[in-house]
Amino acid sequence: MTLLTTSTAERRHTVKILFYGQSITEQDWWREVAGDLQRRFPHANMIIENRALGGFSSQRLVKTAETDLYPFYPDLLIFHVYGSHIEYENIIRRTRERTTAEILIQTDHATADANHTEETDPLRLSPSGPIWNSFMNYRFLPEMAQKYGCGLVDQRDLWKKYLQHYQLPAQTLLRDTVHLNEHGNFLMAELVKAYLARRDNEQVDPFNNSTVKTFMVGRDVRWDGGKLSLSFEGNRLDVVLGQRSQRAVAIRIDGKRPSELPELCGFTRALAKPGGKWPVVTNIAFQTPPVLEEWTMQVSRELADENLWTFTLAGSATGPDGQGRSDQRFVSNSRRVVIEPENWDVAYALELAGIKPVPREFAVQWRVVPHFADTIEPMDVTDPTVETVVTVAQGLAGRHHTVELTGGPESSITALRAYRPPLAPTGM
Repeated sequence: MTLLTTSTAERRHTVKILFYGQSITEQDWWREVAGDLQRRFPHANMIIENRALGGFSSQRLVKTAETDLYPFYPDLLIFHVYGSHIEYENIIRRTRERTTAEILIQTDHATADANHTEETDPLRLSPSGPIWNSFMNYRFLPEMAQKYGCGLVDQRDLWKKYLQHYQLPAQTLLRDTVHLNEHGNFLMAELVKAYLARRDNEQVDPFNNSTVKTFMVGRDVRWDGGKLSLSFEGNRLDVVLGQRSQRAVAIRIDGKRPSELPELCGFTRALAKPGGKWPVVTNIAFQTPPVLEEWTMQVSRELADENLWTFTLAGSATGPDGQGRSDQRFVSNSRRVVIEPENWDVAYALELAGIKPVPREFAVQWRVVPHFADTIEPMDVTDPTVETVVTVAQGLAGRHHTVELTGGPESSITALRAYRPPLAPTGM
């Protein structure tokens, strides 16, 4: 909110906002929230995306967050999902470990008239108790918000108060048993918009605080013999540019080119062709450093078992890289692709995409994408009111790093900015 409220016509802060969840998050209310922010803060340079996957509960979303959430590295995450409370916490915890995002948690809206009399005393609620929704909304989610320092929109209580005030049955706001109709979308948007209010009393420097540190060139760091060095804490480093650079600048982090650090590469969603936005393989890993390329898997369904898939794999740079089965752990010949059996989700993903029955044969494609830059090439500053920023590393392992830039003062680099997530990684 500070980035938004302090944006001016002369200095337009870039703010990345991500809506993430499942079918409720896909509904039209999010567009009204995004539009409202753009109307209220017209000078902010907002990058707003909705990567929700309808039908994907927390048990699946905890896997797809690896491609959707953490690589996006939002400034603000607006989040709602149903499903396992254990995987819900894993998503929140990993967001705190891998990004510096502010997190806004939404409680569930009321879907039945009986919700008016549900148990709300957290001391009476437990995950093994008979009232799961009450446990999630009146104990678990408030505890998560407090534990991880998140905002909490208590939609459930406000929703019930709205229904009571206007003497409306719960179904008035729904088009089925859970999804919102036009009236429900209006109410949810209003509740979230009200939480994202201007906070003029907060004296926070968004560029220098407990999670973000900006080092100004000439004040905090200096060129020496054509080189600039900085030790920093964090998993992301941005370089801020001023006027047009006159020469390229080479980057080294911990003595290596960023491209040599395998953790700075990521995968996109593994999508079927034909198919939709739902990945048929929910998570892909690697054992040896990946290269930037596109992967294609040719998949065939076994006639004797409709839930068993065999496949061959090839990379656009690696070439043919092995074959496998969906019921066995697969490590490609190059070891650049690793797929666990539990991450196959073909029938469900294609059903959500409206493809049923599953085709006998289909392709699956994904790409390796860079979260790094080895050099900063000369570039024009297209909009002087918006910082020109190059992310040279995102997803660094560990906390302590050293960066060395080689190029000289004429490169017009004005600052380095390090992002340190509030929690240290604890592993998967």
